[in-house]
Amino acid sequence: MLDRRTLLKLAAATQMFGMFGGASALAAPPAGLRYGDAGPFSYDALKNRARTMAAGPYASPPRPDPAIVESIDYDAHGKLKYKPDYALYGDGQPGAYPVTFQHVGRFFPKTVKMHAVDPAAGTAREIMYDPQYFTVGPDSPAAKLAPEPSAFAGFWIQEAKDKGDWKTEEPWVAFLGASYFRAKGELGQVGLSARGITITPGSGGPEEFPDFIGYWFEPANSDADAVTVYALLDGPSLTGAYRFLMRRTAGVVMDVETTLFLRQPVERLGVAPLTSMFWYSETVKKTAIDWRPEVHDSDGLAMWTGSGEHIWRPLNNPARIVVSSFSDQSPKGFGLLQRDRNFDHYQDGVRYHLRPSAWVEPLSDWGKGQVQLVELPTDDEIHDNIVAYWHPEAPTKAGDELPFAYRIHWLADEPYPTDLARVVATRLGRGGQPGQPRPEGVRKFMVEFLGGPLADLPFGAKPEPVFWASRGTFSAYTLMEAVPDDVPGHWRVQFDLAVDGDDPVEMRLFLKVGDQVASETWLFQYRPFVSDARPVGN
Repeated sequence: MLDRRTLLKLAAATQMFGMFGGASALAAPPAGLRYGDAGPFSYDALKNRARTMAAGPYASPPRPDPAIVESIDYDAHGKLKYKPDYALYGDGQPGAYPVTFQHVGRFFPKTVKMHAVDPAAGTAREIMYDPQYFTVGPDSPAAKLAPEPSAFAGFWIQEAKDKGDWKTEEPWVAFLGASYFRAKGELGQVGLSARGITITPGSGGPEEFPDFIGYWFEPANSDADAVTVYALLDGPSLTGAYRFLMRRTAGVVMDVETTLFLRQPVERLGVAPLTSMFWYSETVKKTAIDWRPEVHDSDGLAMWTGSGEHIWRPLNNPARIVVSSFSDQSPKGFGLLQRDRNFDHYQDGVRYHLRPSAWVEPLSDWGKGQVQLVELPTDDEIHDNIVAYWHPEAPTKAGDELPFAYRIHWLADEPYPTDLARVVATRLGRGGQPGQPRPEGVRKFMVEFLGGPLADLPFGAKPEPVFWASRGTFSAYTLMEAVPDDVPGHWRVQFDLAVDGDDPVEMRLFLKVGDQVASETWLFQYRPFVSDARPVGN
């Protein structure tokens, strides 16, 4: 997993954080940028190139002098600011959204080639690296780099030129490192990331991280139009051609189209992966682990199944790597969400309560497979330790061509929230009753629901909880009550679960009113306590 704190610091230090031959001219090229020769470009041509590459052996992307790049540490990298005057589609140029670039360094050592597309002519030209684009001081290690290969590592899409001073505003999209990218949510923050693809994450062995090795930019005519970016992915197991249509809305909406070309079989292919950080929450927190009540970029995995069920699975920080699979057919969507928006629950100046949620909406029928959730142990907030993605059921083989289309919504909430009551809190405690000896192997759960049909219950009516656990015994005593905060439709259910041993327990709970389902489904993976003194897995 990437060190997310390093990525965020590098972004903050920089305002936020030649494929074809031929001859043609790019319309109104930016003054000062240097270009290679122009040649034909199309998405079909990009797919053909990815197909051809997949038929041959893998070659790692070129890297500038590794010793010099290694010496471009955090401080040196922070001084390599891209000069706005060299922005692609900057002031005085066509295109509503300027594009700026990021320099290679210790944490992002691989080269990425950048290209400008002239859609009217059907051509593209490589943007040639020049150190004058950056504030490279005479004492900077970057001054020692040769002109080739390119020292570009990523890019940013800046705010629209007609919406204030784009040179001082934080970018709304960033692509940097392997196939990682992120966007600003509607609450004005960045947080979790997405990836082009993930290959066998959480397997315990080295994870493969394919790289975007080239980008092609097509300008948006106005701030209401989509910015189009094409990308070429390459890794030991596969290649891929991508087309991103990115719109600046209240947050950001990205339409992603890709065809993957496999060099070899992939045991666990992760499509539309999302990556986030979860250290601890109100659900499980070790005593005095940190002064803040909660620390996370996302607090749960939400799913909308092909059958129409809405599911909420709170995240865990386990003691070992855990991979959970949720079988489905033709899913309607899934996402890593930040539901808790109360600052008092975080008390952190980095504003975790404003982190965006990201929702993946398939734009084609994905058939049978699983939404998989990988949870890795962490003892700090600097690591992205959560991955969620779609894993197709069909096995893969060399020579496969796999098309996918989906939309990523970077918002404050799900784009299509359920009309049912939603889970708003999960809390764990010692089982048993106050004033009585606490029984061994018994855990108390408190799950809160809010809204939907619960807000319209007649006086004296109560919802009914429906429980299931893969093992163990629920206590006869269950408390179903309205939360005493005068918020309509805010209810909580309290129950005990007794289990033997330390094997994980899969749990399921929803509420109904009469014969009607009244809430989304709460799922939880509980890793029992062997004793109250020694927690296992939490």
